Amino acid sequence: MRHISLRALAVFILLLAHMAVAGTPNRVTILYDSFGKSPTLTMDWGFAALVDYGGKRILFDTGNNAQTFEHNVKAAGVDLQKLDFVVMSHRHGDHMGGLAYLLKVNPTVKIYAPKERSGVYGDDQPSSTWYRNKDPSLPAEQRYYSGAPPEIIHMGEAWPSANFQLIDKTIEIVPGMYLIALVSDKPGTLELRELSLAIRTPDGLVLVVGCSHPGVEHIVQEASAIDPHFNLLVGGLHQIHAPYPEVERIARVLRDQYKLDRIAPGHCTGEPEFAALKKTFGDHYLYAGVGSVVDLPK
Repeated sequence: MRHISLRALAVFILLLAHMAVAGTPNRVTILYDSFGKSPTLTMDWGFAALVDYGGKRILFDTGNNAQTFEHNVKAAGVDLQKLDFVVMSHRHGDHMGGLAYLLKVNPTVKIYAPKERSGVYGDDQPSSTWYRNKDPSLPAEQRYYSGAPPEIIHMGEAWPSANFQLIDKTIEIVPGMYLIALVSDKPGTLELRELSLAIRTPDGLVLVVGCSHPGVEHIVQEASAIDPHFNLLVGGLHQIHAPYPEVERIARVLRDQYKLDRIAPGHCTGEPEFAALKKTFGDHYLYAGVGSVVDLPK
């Protein structure tokens, strides 16, 4: 009887925890950015957001600095032990600097990250991809693996104990939630792989982006194959160094071509782009500095 009672108590506690998460409002909470008006959260260059939707809790990126990320997480009252999964948008330090703290408090959480050849998140490569030109005339001690390499070479990761799930194509990871995998062709970030999170809602697609290195137009175009109606775009649009005509063009494209209902730019979007988007979208422009909460469709 005592065993049954303890089991029933455990089930009841799990049920309460599930109800608490399921009862969380659908929203995006900005945990890390370099602008804001929160008196309790610290500003720093980088990006992190907590996405609550349909009972799922998703951490998107971890900011630039582990100590600052820890402070902001605690100040916002976020429990990182209660996450369904994490998305690391790309390998830049201002998005993954808080991983050390995340793994300290939740070492087994599933982390989706871009699959890159010999990337910091690890990789498995057939040895034939790089060990093609062989010379059997060399003595064994001068040959790779003595001339008999394994079929698969595991490339080391910066966090070997982390539960990374590497993504190299657009995929539905849970019902109604997608990861969009694209590659930058821009100078300075050539071949950089980046993941964006797309959530299908009854009111259209919610799109969460880290830096938009592959180009925000490219990301939105890819996401439109999931749902051409966009309820919200939130995150960094990487227009910080763009000339002003390009800044204005992007704002018009997002409004007129893709007809976004709402936009909540942050991080590397750039101040001129903030101004252009605010002018273009009017009341449909949402402020999203660190500490801000953006409501999502119910």
